Amino acid sequence: MNLWEKHKPLLILAGPTAVGKTGTSIALAKALDGECISADSVQVYKGLDIGSGKVKEEEKQGIPHHLLDILNPSENYDASLFQKMAREKIAELYSREKLPILVGGTGFYIQAMLYDIDFQEENQEEKDRIRRELTDRLEREGTIPLHQELSQVDPEAAKAIHENNKQRIIRALEYYYLHKKPISQHNQEEQKKESLYDALFIVLCREREKLYQGIHDRVLQMKEEGLFQEVQALYEQGYRENMPGCNAIGYKEVFAYLEGRYTEDECIEKIQQHSRNYAKRQMTWFRREKNTIFLSEEEFAGGKEERIEWIIKESMKKWAFLRK
Repeated sequence: MNLWEKHKPLLILAGPTAVGKTGTSIALAKALDGECISADSVQVYKGLDIGSGKVKEEEKQGIPHHLLDILNPSENYDASLFQKMAREKIAELYSREKLPILVGGTGFYIQAMLYDIDFQEENQEEKDRIRRELTDRLEREGTIPLHQELSQVDPEAAKAIHENNKQRIIRALEYYYLHKKPISQHNQEEQKKESLYDALFIVLCREREKLYQGIHDRVLQMKEEGLFQEVQALYEQGYRENMPGCNAIGYKEVFAYLEGRYTEDECIEKIQQHSRNYAKRQMTWFRREKNTIFLSEEEFAGGKEERIEWIIKESMKKWAFLRK
């Protein structure tokens, strides 16, 4: 057993969109001899590049990135699958004496892996039946009635899940009808568990006005880079908004545009609005997490570069064997 396998160091770089996670993670990987693992629920999909903010090949600077481009947009991806794949990759990195750097904004995925959330064995046939019924109802009735139903059986989950988040609404109701127990109660029980890893959990953030301006500019940049053409190509391949990968922010709005439900300007405004709302929910989630360190670039006179140096020093202090 090497030092990595013994101590289980894990650097987590989380935060909302447009706070500089990509550039920071690559700089940290170069300085700390690490490799990046994506904790993003959209970047796992092939062909969903521009809208998901996926790291470009030329940006990687030779740093390996894992859990990117491994599923088709029609395939399901959830926290239990992420947990399994991320754990396997981390174990492999330890065997090669590399520091795993978990990068992303999907808070529940990070929590699932860090605290060993138990995804109970479920009767697959019954689960599939319940999911089909809920999906059929969603298509007939829309999200609002299902969200209201969730409010009746699991008020805590309903507060935490946005009424337009189809996938999480269906999962929460599916869990309730499968286990006869609120998923919020299950999650609270799991949160009491101790971390499996010796983690340094960093949340990158920005002042709200700067964050929102960054989101505004980033969406315009995505349009310039070819977001509409990217979604058009997916559409021509037969992918649609109701598929797991295509229901993400930045994609569902362009699918709506392609089907004539939005003008181009309305589409851009919707992506910006939904991204701001999601960023707010992300920060709320991370504030509930244990042992997180929030780092705003405004706190550092030297901006992003000084913030990166601070994280490097803290990592070296926490895991002294990295200095050897």
